[in-house]
Amino acid sequence: MTDHANPSLSAAEACARLLAAVAPIAGHEFLPVRSALGRVLAADIIAPHDVPAHDNSAMDGYAVRFDSLAEAAETRLTVVGTAFAGNAFSGLVGKGQAVRIMTGAVLPAGADTVVVQEVTRLEDGVVIVPPGQRSGQNTRRAGEDLARGAVALSAGKRIGPAELGLIASLGVVEVDVKRRLRVAFFSTGDELASLGKPLAPGEIYDSNRYTLHGLLALLGADVIDMGVVPDRPEALEATLLEAAQVADAIITTGGVSVGEADFVREVLARVGEVKFWKLNIKPGRPMAFGKIGNAWLFGLPGNPVAVMVSYTQFALDALLRLSGLDPVPARPLLSVASANAIKKQPGRREYLRGTVAAVDGRWQVTTTGNQGSGVLRSMSEANCFVVLPEDCAGVQVGDSVEVQLFEGLI
Repeated sequence: MTDHANPSLSAAEACARLLAAVAPIAGHEFLPVRSALGRVLAADIIAPHDVPAHDNSAMDGYAVRFDSLAEAAETRLTVVGTAFAGNAFSGLVGKGQAVRIMTGAVLPAGADTVVVQEVTRLEDGVVIVPPGQRSGQNTRRAGEDLARGAVALSAGKRIGPAELGLIASLGVVEVDVKRRLRVAFFSTGDELASLGKPLAPGEIYDSNRYTLHGLLALLGADVIDMGVVPDRPEALEATLLEAAQVADAIITTGGVSVGEADFVREVLARVGEVKFWKLNIKPGRPMAFGKIGNAWLFGLPGNPVAVMVSYTQFALDALLRLSGLDPVPARPLLSVASANAIKKQPGRREYLRGTVAAVDGRWQVTTTGNQGSGVLRSMSEANCFVVLPEDCAGVQVGDSVEVQLFEGLI
């Protein structure tokens, strides 16, 4: 497999290939509503009744018949009762009458309009309504939000706080959700030491597994930490085959470049299938994507920042699709001014780490110091990626650049 036969993919092409290749996993379970936060719906939720269930008032005021109101003059209406939320007025509103009504209270029979209390005057049991009212104003009709039998939430929707409230408003007790995605992950490299062990000469502590644990926990996956695998093809092969038996997806870090101790692509080609392994980006050019049995493999680079870039820009959306999310949302890029000059040669898409802040009422971004792919501090101090496209030839102070906020991403 030569470089000529496997040219580097653009970021857009790699994303398209990833999403086209993977499909949602099978399997689902029923959970109580509160336990379903962050999960993906496996089936549509159908409204069992109208929402709201009754015509009701959207404001505090007076429920009236519109045909009781004069068009160009004040109208005096006799107040015949009060309607509270949860305690409806039981009578009929006749012509020339009004019912004091609270927000959310059922609209009394005969009434079709609510006049807000702020514009009225009350004198000895008579409410005085100014001209200029509109028929049906300040009311919410039964089924206005959702009609009985309508799809309230579609399968493939991720359940957030608003969805929890919507489900509860329907009286639904349990929801049918996709099972959690199972993701196995491990690091490769003879130089990696475990925490709590003194470092030998040439060793470094393995940070990538902790970064991935955090990223996968935010995703809501069931994670299987398989530790550190030494730089030996037979050890790598055995671990990949074991992981493929228990996981829907496998994430490795390190061993995907072209060094003498980089074996991920070679072993993947032998025991599975390689879809691609080079991207036209910085950092994170080497990234293997393939399959072993029924498990998808994402072979990420070894440098800590490149791990986070490769995961967030490519692996994450594929994992979301595997989890059942449909559609996977496009991540917005926002244009802001650059507070500093940035050197760049045309050719590759680059993901720099930056901090977006408002300065004198204008949003601007500042890169977070040393942008080396091994400087994990640059991620910790940042709140966004500064995304420089392939044809960018550098940035001057004040130039507009595109940023991708970390919020909702990591």
